[in-house]
Amino acid sequence: MRRVCIMLLMSLTMSVSGCIGATPTPLAGKKVLVVYGGWEGHDPVGCRDIFVPWLTQEGAEVILSDSLGIYKDEAVMKQVDLVVQAWTMGEIRPEEEAGLLAAVEHGTGLAGWHGGLGDSFRNSTAYQFMVGGQFVAHPGGTVDYDVEPSDRKDPVMKGIGKFHVRSELYYMHVDPAIRVLASTRMSGEHAPWLEGVEVPVVWKKMYGDGRVFYSALGHTAEDFSTPEVLEIMKRGIRWAVRQ
Repeated sequence: MRRVCIMLLMSLTMSVSGCIGATPTPLAGKKVLVVYGGWEGHDPVGCRDIFVPWLTQEGAEVILSDSLGIYKDEAVMKQVDLVVQAWTMGEIRPEEEAGLLAAVEHGTGLAGWHGGLGDSFRNSTAYQFMVGGQFVAHPGGTVDYDVEPSDRKDPVMKGIGKFHVRSELYYMHVDPAIRVLASTRMSGEHAPWLEGVEVPVVWKKMYGDGRVFYSALGHTAEDFSTPEVLEIMKRGIRWAVRQ
């Protein structure tokens, strides 16, 4: 059942941005489409409920959809400045995929986390080409690992040091064109032949005129209780929005 809820919510942040000396956020006045669904094990609703209130506080106008059909709505997609997607292990129809790809290629930003962006549509290589990578395994399931910034000068990672998480460690097949912002090293405990292999965890890239941001962190909403995980995603969303 398709449900599209348009939230015309102008936040306190947007009100403050009009005051003398206040600085608008990159999201102020932007139209952000949040698409959520797919496999429930990745808690799409819980994650939605973390980011939608924050987006409205940043001054964004949020469009919510629990259907991929929104991507073929040309009138909506032409207005959108950013798509935040949390949809795991689904199937996207050709016309839906074409609508999303065209929007991003023409400047709409795209941001997401974990399987919601990096394991959304396993049979859609054009989609994976846009995102810059695809999940292929998580040896050991939920494990302990450290995330190490690769580019400490990038605004997304500035001031964030090495940090520890206990979650699924995504082994990704990636596009050589991505700009890696953080990575981890495989321990080899569950796949000995991968010991010491460096795996990208956070990256950014361009797809046409659109900015694409991805974080492999965020298996469930609970993972965003780690301050670094939440802050990286917020910064990535701000970066990805249409400039």
